[in-house]
Amino acid sequence: MADFYKAILFLNYGLLLSVILLGAGKYRILHNKEKHYFHCIAFLFFIELLNLVLPYVFNLNDTSFLYPLYIAGEFFLLSVLFIRKLELPRNFLALVAVVAAGFMISKYGFNYPVNADIAKVVSNIMIICLSGFTLIREIKDTSAQNRFLLTDASIFFYYSVSVFIFIVQHQIANLSEDDYYIIFSANNILSGILYCSFLYTFIKLKK
Repeated sequence: MADFYKAILFLNYGLLLSVILLGAGKYRILHNKEKHYFHCIAFLFFIELLNLVLPYVFNLNDTSFLYPLYIAGEFFLLSVLFIRKLELPRNFLALVAVVAAGFMISKYGFNYPVNADIAKVVSNIMIICLSGFTLIREIKDTSAQNRFLLTDASIFFYYSVSVFIFIVQHQIANLSEDDYYIIFSANNILSGILYCSFLYTFIKLKK
């Protein structure tokens, strides 16, 4: 299972790099709100790059300190994306920024909550809600051109299933090493589907 997990992981790295390169090439033709998609995927690429570079280049094997940054950044960027697409009041943007910054200060300054996974689940549920409302609106509004409809659907699907996997994982005691690899591989397959939706959308984009 370990070899299968590594194969899926490095396939995802290749997909993510392809999305970044293609997205950068199409950045100029993205509409204002659509540019947030590239910002989100670029942030994820930055985190994954640090997870690779720090251990292999700087011999820093423990990169767990990046986890709170990843949670806060992912929550902030995706929330801003969907808040802007839903055209909600700007107060919501300020609230999201305060929550993300508050979590970073709380975790790095006071190590609270001790288990950052709690914040991960809560942030994912909020992303699911925002992406779900966005999808409903986009499906109802057939007159509008929704160039990122597939990507929005993939984001909703990815975070919905990921939360379910995450909860199941923490409810099962004494998981074997193979069980962990199966769970991580399933999550990586979901990530791969998400990256493919970005890749397909960027390929299809026209001026």
